[in-house]
Amino acid sequence: MRAFRPSLLVGALLALSASAGAQSTEGPWMVRVRALSLTPANKSDAIPSLNVAADKITVSDKIFPEIDIAYFFTKNIAAELVLTYPQQHDVELNGSKIGTFKHLPPTLLAQYHFLPAGVIRPYVGVGANLTLISDVDIRVANVGALDLESSSVGAAAQIGADIKLMPGKFLNVDVKKVMIGSDVTLGSSKVSAVKVDPILVSIGLGIRF
Repeated sequence: MRAFRPSLLVGALLALSASAGAQSTEGPWMVRVRALSLTPANKSDAIPSLNVAADKITVSDKIFPEIDIAYFFTKNIAAELVLTYPQQHDVELNGSKIGTFKHLPPTLLAQYHFLPAGVIRPYVGVGANLTLISDVDIRVANVGALDLESSSVGAAAQIGADIKLMPGKFLNVDVKKVMIGSDVTLGSSKVSAVKVDPILVSIGLGIRF
């Protein structure tokens, strides 16, 4: 019987490792499609002239799809662009609906990915959000039409993880905090300011190529 030679085992393991690394080489692009739940912070200034207390202007929760495109500059560092289509929200005052508006919130983030070769690949990100506000239709009885600013720019932060299902295919979970706000105007006069500042929780699938 041949004697066991540790050097042969080490050599075999190194060969298998090199072979697995060659087979798992991944491209720099990643596209994810996710379902997202938006929960606003719903902070607003009081409107003394209308007897409206603080935080009584609220925006509805929303679930909608999003797509993001990421490019990996290195194994650990990537940039992610998050996109969707304009989303309509209800606006309430003291619990009663007073109108709707739409928002389009593209977000660009710089990410750091931990354990880039692992099955579970956590990451963090920071960046900026540009929210475009349109189709504002908000009206208070006996007061008139209220308006919002056409855009909002704010910071964004995220934490998430890609979970490898098979080569090039991933399950993704992600949580973001995005700063979104607007002045509320009546005619040419500012009457309040709202901070939507939502938490975004999403889950979806990603492809790396």
